[in-house]
Amino acid sequence: MFGIDPSFFSSLLQVILIDLVLAGDNAVVIGLAAAGLASDLRRRAILIGILAATVLRIFFALITTQLLSLGGGLLVAGGILLLWVCWKMYRELTVSSEQEHEATEALSDADHDRDGAIAGKAPRKSLRQAVIQIIVADVSMSLDNVLAVAGAAQHHFEALVFGLALSVVLMGVAATYIAQLLHRFHWIAWVGLLMILYVAVRMLLEGAGAFLTIPEIPLLYTPHAPVAAH
Repeated sequence: MFGIDPSFFSSLLQVILIDLVLAGDNAVVIGLAAAGLASDLRRRAILIGILAATVLRIFFALITTQLLSLGGGLLVAGGILLLWVCWKMYRELTVSSEQEHEATEALSDADHDRDGAIAGKAPRKSLRQAVIQIIVADVSMSLDNVLAVAGAAQHHFEALVFGLALSVVLMGVAATYIAQLLHRFHWIAWVGLLMILYVAVRMLLEGAGAFLTIPEIPLLYTPHAPVAAH
């Protein structure tokens, strides 16, 4: 009848957590790049960054999901790229709290530490410098996000579509609020990092399995085998 597939909800939870963490992470990078600008230019740079990240997520979603469906070596390549994402996230999570604070102030346009300036400790830069820095970061992080979502939900098309749509909505509407949430509850980012690491290892093993016979490891779900017709 209409049984509930636990593996679908497992994939969906992974997708939502990855979207939250990477959208917030992307927003922090945008805020840090815009922190050295004057108030009017800072708002413009943040808007450009969020719009660019939204468009890039849609673009990468169109090509990445098709490539991963080919399996084999492309899954291995995707897993290696996600391991690099994990390393970058780890470094970002262990950076000085002052940098994160400057980014949060820039994103929220508020003087949280009441020192008389918003992101006043960030190095000064021009709008052009900030936008170039933001676009370069957006390209990398949007690909990271789409790849992680596709890897987490590759056996469930509905979860994949939901995750890609959610990532676009989060960057277009709520990226600033999510960045502040992650700043307040830092442990969420660490859980997200572990989830992306899990997805990376699983992609590597599934990709390698196309060429080698390797022992299986416990997964969060087991895809259902197709039922043979009688």
